[in-house]
Amino acid sequence: MDNIMVKTLPGATEIGVPTRLRTGGDRGPLGRRCTALLVSAAAVLLGGCASFSPDGGFESVQQVTQQRLGKDVQWARTSDQRTTLDTRVGELLAKPLSVDDAVQIALLNNRGLQASFSELGIAESDLVAAGRLPNPGFSFARLRRGDEVELERSFGFDLAHLITMPLARQIETRRFAQARQLAAQEVLSLASEVRKAYFMAVAADQSVHYMGQVRSAAEAAADLAGRLARAGNWTKLQQAREQGFYADAALNLARAEQAQVASRERLTRLMGLWGDQTAFQLPERLPDLPKNADELPDVEQTAIAQRLDIQAAKQGTEQLARNLGLSRATRFINVLELGAVHNSSNEAPTQRGFEISLELPLFDWGTARTAKAEALYMKAVNRTAQMAVDARSEVRQAYKGYRSQFEVARHYRDEIVPLKQRISEENQLRYNGMLIGVFELLADARSQIDSVNGYILALRDFWIARSDLDMALTGKPSLNTPDAAAMSTGSDAGGGH
Repeated sequence: MDNIMVKTLPGATEIGVPTRLRTGGDRGPLGRRCTALLVSAAAVLLGGCASFSPDGGFESVQQVTQQRLGKDVQWARTSDQRTTLDTRVGELLAKPLSVDDAVQIALLNNRGLQASFSELGIAESDLVAAGRLPNPGFSFARLRRGDEVELERSFGFDLAHLITMPLARQIETRRFAQARQLAAQEVLSLASEVRKAYFMAVAADQSVHYMGQVRSAAEAAADLAGRLARAGNWTKLQQAREQGFYADAALNLARAEQAQVASRERLTRLMGLWGDQTAFQLPERLPDLPKNADELPDVEQTAIAQRLDIQAAKQGTEQLARNLGLSRATRFINVLELGAVHNSSNEAPTQRGFEISLELPLFDWGTARTAKAEALYMKAVNRTAQMAVDARSEVRQAYKGYRSQFEVARHYRDEIVPLKQRISEENQLRYNGMLIGVFELLADARSQIDSVNGYILALRDFWIARSDLDMALTGKPSLNTPDAAAMSTGSDAGGGH
């Protein structure tokens, strides 16, 4: 018996209604036509069977990465490919890292990103499976009744899979496209996080440097105050005040060093480095502030058109719509079985023919399955709409934050730091003329260093805001305000008298 079975509802209870038509020695015209039809259909479908692509769909991810980041991304699926990437990472680590070098290393070396690329292989496997015919089944039975021996052979085939194959392939094609977009989004998200971690790490190094200078100035003042107090020229209150300034400066330096370690380790994790690779070098200072901030009047429309998460959500909604159409098309077909029969006995002529079995929809008419598909579709529609609302809000917030941080950093650069410099120069002249003492001069030095450190943190926040804006235009950003306490400007340690 050749059986071709269609099951569109997994777990459905079969109510078989077999009808066996048996003929004599010849199968007859109908049997020959059925066999010829099955063979022809199988040949056509087998000729159009899906196969795996050479790159696993990764070319589109590489194109997006090149277009939006100007960087190279590779999927290391063999040990040789991994060795090649390790060599390239070593070459980039041999020099002080720029922000672009750090991003490139992460795209080649981050194992979490490599793991996310495996989703492409899973999605492509489902697509290939949806385009291939199911394996046929064969069974053999030997029955004995007295002296009579009956041999029964059956050849089965899943006819439902054959009927629904075009729709199933369309669904898996959209799912594969969605997987490619999600993989590209993972690349862009990692690049954004690496940029932010890079600026945090460089700023932390600079902050440690300047906080060390503040502590040195405070230490010198405290030491001098102690000598004056022991000589009877200073009161205990004056000595305690200078000692307090030194204690605060030492505490702020310890906090800055802690932030330095944390920021560097985060950058190390994102780049996937370990062992000797963690001794990478960073530049001594952050990139300069640009002359002008970018003007983006249509920032919301740009985000809606470009964001990969919204495009992936739209494709997911279309996929569910296709699933709904498939559910409606197959709601009445739960089990359809078609088979060719070939029975032989040692006491009777050979039986040949075909058998059809169809499940009757007496209890389950597929309404529950269709209702579930409709509910899932409406859930996806509303989530996609909410995602668009969130995207508009996120890109507005990112753009305003970018412009605000630019103004703060520019104010530090053009107003506060130059003003502190002029004050310091005037106080130096006054000290040379013995109009002020050494403690006033040291307090002024601490204040000037604090202003420079404040500019470093403002510049850091600007570049982080720039990274958030770039990410908000292409995918979902992580709009986290930098922790100013982690890199204190040390204002408490820089007070004057």
